[in-house]
Amino acid sequence: MNGSPHLIQANTSSDRSSRPFGAYGGPKGLVAALARGDRRALAKAITLVESSNAAHRDAACQVLDAAMATKPESIRLGITGIPGVGKSSFIESFGLHVIEQGRRVAVLAVDPSSPRSGGSILGDKIRMEMLGRNPGAFIRPSPSGGNLGGVARRTREAAHLCEAAGFDVVIVETVGVGQSETAVSEMVDMFLLLLAPGGGDELQGIKKGIVELADLIVVNKADGDLADAAERARQDYANALRLLKPPSRAWTPRVLKCSARAFNGIADVWRAVLKYREALEPDGRIADKRETQNRAWMWHEISQGMLDRLKRDDRVATRVNALESAVAKGETTPSRAAEEILTLFLEG
Repeated sequence: MNGSPHLIQANTSSDRSSRPFGAYGGPKGLVAALARGDRRALAKAITLVESSNAAHRDAACQVLDAAMATKPESIRLGITGIPGVGKSSFIESFGLHVIEQGRRVAVLAVDPSSPRSGGSILGDKIRMEMLGRNPGAFIRPSPSGGNLGGVARRTREAAHLCEAAGFDVVIVETVGVGQSETAVSEMVDMFLLLLAPGGGDELQGIKKGIVELADLIVVNKADGDLADAAERARQDYANALRLLKPPSRAWTPRVLKCSARAFNGIADVWRAVLKYREALEPDGRIADKRETQNRAWMWHEISQGMLDRLKRDDRVATRVNALESAVAKGETTPSRAAEEILTLFLEG
């Protein structure tokens, strides 16, 4: 394995190289380098699939096709939580523990993009400093790019590339709990909801849909003055789960507590992850789940691809400004304007 940095800066702009595969020659060469543990190859492959340059999309698909030949047995874990709950601290402590167990960990951390500038902080490079220095870890911060659901558009593809690179555990850290913060559950094996001590009023503020999707709930910051509050919160959430239908008949969601700062309870969380996999994997439930997710991925790509092509269509571009102005002035309805645009695009 080469000595390139473990923290890789995200780049969603066009690949600066005129040759998308660079020194790797082609998709098979790039994927072969991934299989050898070449971190630069992994970073380049993710940059390629995240590129907004339409000319790179075919190259990205070739890489993904070649990567599909690998049959990884990784654990895909999605982690979300309210702002300030300590997601990055938890992931760092959890990742270090998992590496101690002989596994390799990849973290795909999604940061919110500014609706004004389009930029993002990508602060996980700083917050996970210890994990980032560990040779068994790979951290890739990516901007959400305005994508709904708390994940970036190409997070699914980046996760698959991390698996092809031999990472045993792929963690997807979402932007945070929100109205549409459920997309991550459609691309991982296990969905973990991280919460802070509080219960009571805080429990009322958590979106019911998120709790229903969670396979595991973990109350963080269970230390010091918050230790008792954390236990009360754990009990509150455990009681709440009894009123909800479990996501799977093979697994009853659990509520644990931990302190990422003190490294307490982290081992319990890892054991729960392994028990979840042991419960669902033997009868093919994990495989079935991934097949369902792949179908959903295809339709998501169809939807996004159609929208991208519509926006690039010259005939639509000549008409859309006039229709936007008419809608803004109340001269026509958004529905009628949308129908005209779609008709122009599909029948032109």
